[in-house]
Amino acid sequence: MSSPIILVLNSAALPAATKLKTALGAKLHGLQKRLADAPNIDTLFDDTIGHIAKLFQAGHPIIGFCASGILIRALAPHLGDKHTEPAVLALSDDGSSIVPLLGGHHGANDLARQIAKILAGHAAITTTGDAHFGIALDEPPRGWALANPQNAKSFMAALLNGAKVKTIGALPFDVSALKTDDNAELILEASLEAKPGSDTHLIYHPQKLVMGLGAIRGADSAQMIELAEQTLASQNLSPQSLACITSLDVKADEVAVHAVAEHFKIPARFFDAATLEAETPRLKNPSDIVFAEVGCHGVAEGSALAAVGDGGKLLVGKHKIDQGTCAVASAPDILDPQTIGRARGKLAVVGLGPGTPDWQTPQVTRLVAEADHLVGYSLYLDLLGEQANGKTRHNFPLGAEEDRVRHALLLAGEGKSVALVCSGDPGIYAMATLVWECLDQIELPDGARRTDIIITPGISALQAASARAGAILGHDFCTISLSDLLTPWEAIQQRIKAAAEGDFVIAFYNPVSKRRRTQLAYAKEILLKHRPPDTPVILGSNLGRPQENMIIIMLKDLEVDDVDMLTVVVVGSSASKRLLHNGEVKAFTPRGYEKKRLKNTRDNSQ
Repeated sequence: MSSPIILVLNSAALPAATKLKTALGAKLHGLQKRLADAPNIDTLFDDTIGHIAKLFQAGHPIIGFCASGILIRALAPHLGDKHTEPAVLALSDDGSSIVPLLGGHHGANDLARQIAKILAGHAAITTTGDAHFGIALDEPPRGWALANPQNAKSFMAALLNGAKVKTIGALPFDVSALKTDDNAELILEASLEAKPGSDTHLIYHPQKLVMGLGAIRGADSAQMIELAEQTLASQNLSPQSLACITSLDVKADEVAVHAVAEHFKIPARFFDAATLEAETPRLKNPSDIVFAEVGCHGVAEGSALAAVGDGGKLLVGKHKIDQGTCAVASAPDILDPQTIGRARGKLAVVGLGPGTPDWQTPQVTRLVAEADHLVGYSLYLDLLGEQANGKTRHNFPLGAEEDRVRHALLLAGEGKSVALVCSGDPGIYAMATLVWECLDQIELPDGARRTDIIITPGISALQAASARAGAILGHDFCTISLSDLLTPWEAIQQRIKAAAEGDFVIAFYNPVSKRRRTQLAYAKEILLKHRPPDTPVILGSNLGRPQENMIIIMLKDLEVDDVDMLTVVVVGSSASKRLLHNGEVKAFTPRGYEKKRLKNTRDNSQ
């Protein structure tokens, strides 16, 4: 479970919230307009509803000193799978009333009881099992899986009617409140083995198993999944007892390894060769051939044993096919995959849009929340606002684009989760292409090359400008950067001429700088040869931000001094029009529907 966030909306709740923060080691978030000067606040926020939603989407348990209705209104649009939602609790200002609203079986009920002890309050727990017996049979604790949740409701009904229960194995909860009998028909069982269960027999699987995989480069995913299934079936082991998949770090980018992990819905973790070689004395099937190739005597068995530690044991020795190998080891206790080896690094290249949070996609919000490290131009990181709280920032100045990308790749290569932050769309004059260029052309450690890379689409400045102005991108358009830092001026001139002759709507990026004052004037001169002087031109800067400036002028009136580096200049085609709507000038580019309407009119009149 992620660290809880305590929300405070007024000073009356501060004493109880501060006490709770100390006891739980939690973070305290306070409402800016009421608690700006309050002590012990870790993070201040302005938008209560939006802040709650972002914390929830990021998976943080939320302890809100506020009315339950505030939490309900904030989270209602974001509710989905009850099996994955974090705990959400509403507390009165003095902490006397504690109500788990969501995630009762994901820690909320236990957290409510813990808070009640700390603050001498009352935990208002309403889930049936917890209320009657202090346990949630249908939602076992983290590290356990219920094999047959569909039978839990009828099982619980029988318990509530006074039925006795027999227990088998070390169960994940205290059953002292239940009536037990070794001859009872109702059975609660903890087992590593695959069993069907029934309305009278609930099976709980402790996640103590680790599956180690070795795979040839480009191994077939379907065959590796089949091998994994057969390896478990050889000892009748349940897939739900698996905590993670493990392998050698050079396999961190092997598609088949991740396909097996996804098949079982568990994470993949990786070890270096030296760590696996240290497990050689415990291997059943050491191989000199494997050692010669990768520097350790066993990948499948070695990585499984490294994961379960000295107290663990090899449960299923190496199974082999031509595509790879598979082995299973067992630990004495429940395993936390986050403490095993290291993850494959992840680099998310995200675009914030032109600046306003309203134009930031939900995918970007989620990936930023998942990242531990943020890399980017300092202004872009500042634009993240509260989303950057609690994350390690790596600020870079303008002009250090390649340094940014290299640093982000190196961090991800160490197994970290990284967000490389851009404005607009990262694939349009931004960092996405430089990521691939660096991977293609510069020397990087193997880990950096094996990182998982996600490129997100974003709203670009040209889209924002067009939307603000009307619909000037309604027909064919192109973009041209007027910066000659990376592109020869001769090539830019050729593109301007071609776009002018092709009658494209043109979005000019990087139109001017302190040293570049002639390129935009040249573009205007060329364009006036191919389209009317009254062609609409949009000048948009700081779109979506408080200092936004957006005007529509005519091409003949375009002046270099009206434009700066933060301005996107969008020039209409010869077909683009200006329209006065509700006192504002709008610009749009027709697609030809007028001709279609005229044709339909003629056809109907004949």
